[in-house]
Amino acid sequence: MTHFQNRTVAIFDDDEDILAICSYILTELGWTVHAFNDCNDILNKLAGVRPGVIFMDNWIPDEGGIVATRALKGSADFRDTPVVYFSANSDIEILAQHAGADAYLAKPFDIDALEKMIAKVQRIDIAGLG
Repeated sequence: MTHFQNRTVAIFDDDEDILAICSYILTELGWTVHAFNDCNDILNKLAGVRPGVIFMDNWIPDEGGIVATRALKGSADFRDTPVVYFSANSDIEILAQHAGADAYLAKPFDIDALEKMIAKVQRIDIAGLG
């Protein structure tokens, strides 16, 4: 049951303001946050982090969110880690599907939406492992 208690989140976004705001909010909610402004060498970046949830921006250097999410979902270490695609793109749902993300969150979003999304993907994680 300890697997479900993983309160670590990784956020990939090249917007420093988004990283700062999300990091602050999630830290206040009791999460350990690891923020990255690019997705280069993503598997190695996350190897020591082992997040319970990953937030992925679409327009992130250098390869982009779709390639990064596919790399995560193709990895034995991270394929079961929920990835929330988040972007201001109007076609975010389609982008998230192409990436293989577990869920998506449209920017801008409020704190309640962020909290609800984390709860949602935790249920996805639990359902996927059950």
